[in-house]
Amino acid sequence: MNLVRHRNKMERMNGEIRDREKVMRGLERKDSPILSGYQIFHNYIRPHMALDGKTPSEVAGITVQGDNKWMTLIQNGKLNRRTQDASPA
Repeated sequence: MNLVRHRNKMERMNGEIRDREKVMRGLERKDSPILSGYQIFHNYIRPHMALDGKTPSEVAGITVQGDNKWMTLIQNGKLNRRTQDASPA
């Protein structure tokens, strides 16, 4: 039963990526930022019915504050990048 549930989740995600890929006219590269962006959307922004309307990150105890979660994640990523660039090697 657990294996079937896992397959359903993977098939759902594959279907969503295929739908997005059609609109984008295909993925040009394997390391496309579209896939990373979709992963962020799926885990931090999109509520899931199976999780009672929460995101996987919320279930894990990670909350994203603000009205625009995309903007918050981008700003936090930018701040993190600056911190990493400023630290000595």
